[in-house]
Amino acid sequence: MSRKALIAANWKMYKTPAEAKAFVDAFLPLVAGHDRDDIALFPSVTSLATVVEAVKGSKVAAGLQNMHFAEEGAYTGETSAVMLKAVGATHTLIGHSERRQYFNETDEVVNKKLHTALKHGIVPVVCIGELLHDREAGLTADVLVRQLKGALAGVTAEAAHSLVIAYEPCWAIGTGKTATPKMAVEAHAIVRAELANLLGAEVAKATRILYGGSVKPENAKDLCCEEEIDGALVGGASLKPDSFAAIVKY
Repeated sequence: MSRKALIAANWKMYKTPAEAKAFVDAFLPLVAGHDRDDIALFPSVTSLATVVEAVKGSKVAAGLQNMHFAEEGAYTGETSAVMLKAVGATHTLIGHSERRQYFNETDEVVNKKLHTALKHGIVPVVCIGELLHDREAGLTADVLVRQLKGALAGVTAEAAHSLVIAYEPCWAIGTGKTATPKMAVEAHAIVRAELANLLGAEVAKATRILYGGSVKPENAKDLCCEEEIDGALVGGASLKPDSFAAIVKY
């Protein structure tokens, strides 16, 4: 089964609405006619509506970096799935390592968010990955399996058709360090095998698994040309139109 790659830009806490609009205006001509991969931009909540409007008529999707699991309620500062859909967003990141590290998001919280995203027809990009001490202790597989089991608890194969997993080794995020293609492929194979255990072989074969962690124009081709790697979740290198376009067109 052929999996169409997804190249996603996580802008984190960067870009005002005006800066986001300027990015899209410069970026779209650079990727015009690019059909090999799906492309998604993940701006901050204040720029989301601007990006949704700016990408209209293109094949570029827009999503948010985080989403609450509740439909609505007294959750100051949070954004619901209904709000995302109301402004035209189609994707959301769930469980990014920075959410886990700085905002204490647990596998249980990730699971609740995933169920909500799937319920509302939002494409969920679920982020998993090990810390440096986990890798050095030989615990990478243990961490990935635990996070997947936690994230996918109660999720059925039928509901998981839009699921995307992003493997992001935490030690490679914003550090300039990158997992070698061999390291990334080994981790992706672990993820796919566990997806098969949890959701069945058919879903595992169809699910896109992205690599995230210091992806740059210089290493995108080596990573994304690996059969097990179905695209990239790009941080710092996605902030400039020419840099992100170079990654998309590796």
